[in-house]
Amino acid sequence: MFILNFIFFLFTSKEDMQAAYDMMKSLPGNINLLINLLPFAFLLALLFVLVKFIHQRSILSLTTARHKVDFKRILFSFLLIVGITLLLFGISYYNDSSQIVWNFQPTKFIILLIISLLLFPFQIGLEEYLFRGYFMQHIGTMVRNRWFPLILTSVIFGIAHSANPEVAEIGPLIMVFYIGTGLLLGIMTLMDDGLELALGFHLGNNLLAAILITSEWSALQTDSLFKYTAEQVVDVKMEIIAPVLIIYPIILLIMSKTYKWTNWKDKLFGPVVEPPKEDYKILEE
Repeated sequence: MFILNFIFFLFTSKEDMQAAYDMMKSLPGNINLLINLLPFAFLLALLFVLVKFIHQRSILSLTTARHKVDFKRILFSFLLIVGITLLLFGISYYNDSSQIVWNFQPTKFIILLIISLLLFPFQIGLEEYLFRGYFMQHIGTMVRNRWFPLILTSVIFGIAHSANPEVAEIGPLIMVFYIGTGLLLGIMTLMDDGLELALGFHLGNNLLAAILITSEWSALQTDSLFKYTAEQVVDVKMEIIAPVLIIYPIILLIMSKTYKWTNWKDKLFGPVVEPPKEDYKILEE
């Protein structure tokens, strides 16, 4: 799916891409979201089968270095990004609400909420287990360091989102946001020795992106609570780049203090030692 997105972005003309976006917009918001999210459930199951039966690894070993998944970490990260997002949205709305309209439609919103709660865990689960789990771990054991898989998976994560409508509307600048988000999630994973914080953050971010506010040019066309009505997106560029430069470092600081992260140099740039074969089987050529 991610590869198809990139191929679509590279080899599709601007007119054909716009036609595809228009076709997506013509569908009811909840139907569109359902079509977009359903494949992720199948793909996540497929990834787990690959890990379990081909690489002969447990899903736990792909998730965390701890003896069990720390759901408190997932909840903490989820609540942190939800709280920050709602705070920033509230400040923005208070300062200037002229381009934000109330879009609440009870029946459609309830359906949206149900779809989001049921399917977004699969969507963010696939992206985290694939990029920060499978790719990062396997690339790390091949190159025997941490920094290269961190950078590479972040860039691939950004490229995987290159066919989103925001790229066509805002331009290549938004790739800084996608790649920066990949870096944030990768740093969380390496510093905390697990996917829990990345899973919680990603779920909270995507869930609010679907139910809080939408726009005509966003990747998620939903029946959200609010709608951004501006056609020109120049004024939101700073709002897109600012998280990477300001908000993300603050989030990492909060997490580092909460979980007492130390030894940043070794965690992010140190060598990788391949785990025992019974826990980490790499396919032979």
